[in-house]
Amino acid sequence: MTERTAIRTDDAPAPAFTFSQGVRKGNLLQVSGQGPQDPATGEYLFPGDVAAQTTRTLQNVRAVLLAGGADLDDVLSLRVYLTERAHFAEMNEAYGAFLAEHCSSDVLPCRTTVFVGLPREEMLVEIDALAALG
Repeated sequence: MTERTAIRTDDAPAPAFTFSQGVRKGNLLQVSGQGPQDPATGEYLFPGDVAAQTTRTLQNVRAVLLAGGADLDDVLSLRVYLTERAHFAEMNEAYGAFLAEHCSSDVLPCRTTVFVGLPREEMLVEIDALAALG
């Protein structure tokens, strides 16, 4: 049976005590939902600015991917959780710009976007990822 390995990096916000930043099993890497936090301080950044929050959130997702031996070209799927339907266009623009900068392949990851309530009022967006390595 393939062992599960917790992924941990100081380049992304520290996880709450009840989950890992990421978990790798075999060639799969799941990144826990990340938000717009500063990795060094844990402070939630860019209140009210969903585009800036999306970029910071994707930077945090990418940091966990890199720590687990992957990058955005290895991502099969990204799940985006938004608090407001009205934020979709701004999120999508920031998301597209980030992927254009960090994906070298013409095959972009799949994506699901869901409108939800998030654990912190200042969070407008949360994103998780599933990657396959090798």
